Parts: sequence; C-alpha cells; structure tokens
Amino acid sequence: MVFFDLPTETKKERKIYADFRKKILADGFSMFQFSIYLRHCASMENAEVHIRRVKKILPEKGHVGIMTITDKQFGMMEIFQGKSPTEPIVVPQQLELF
Repeated sequence: MVFFDLPTETKKERKIYADFRKKILADGFSMFQFSIYLRHCASMENAEVHIRRVKKILPEKGHVGIMTITDKQFGMMEIFQGKSPTEPIVVPQQLELF
C-alpha cells in the first residue's frame, strides 16, 4: 500500500504529482482512494521489489508512506460507502508458470 500527500500548488508540483501517480499505476498499483494505492503481491520478496521501485521514484517534496499488509489483514478490512458496508475488494489470484 502506498499513500501520499504531495504539494500541488504550482504547475511544476502538479506535474510531479501526476508523474508519481502514473509511475505507480504503471507498476501495477490501483487506486483505492485519491492518494492511496494498492498492489497485491504474492510474497514478501515480490513486495520488496515493488517497494524498491517506489523508493526510486520518490518526489523531493511531500509525504509518502509504504505499508505492507498480509492478505488476511486486508481481508479483515471493513469498507463503507456512507453508513452502508460495501463488498470487499477481490484480491486477484496470481498465476505462476513453470
């Protein structure tokens, strides 16, 4: 999970924000909320690869957090739309070819 709060006051800052967002999307993350992006990884080793990629593209300014949670922890999350619970996000199955 990558969550961030980047400055967007100037045109240059907005471009940096957009570039960061595009790069994490290209790495397989999907938007959960406006500045929270998720990516399912089959193992901790795979997660570490993507964590390194995010660290390489960190902007000079702003706040970025990276959090790793297990499938079980993610599955226990309660999500609401207003006061109504919503269906949990389906975690994609990963196909391995030998």
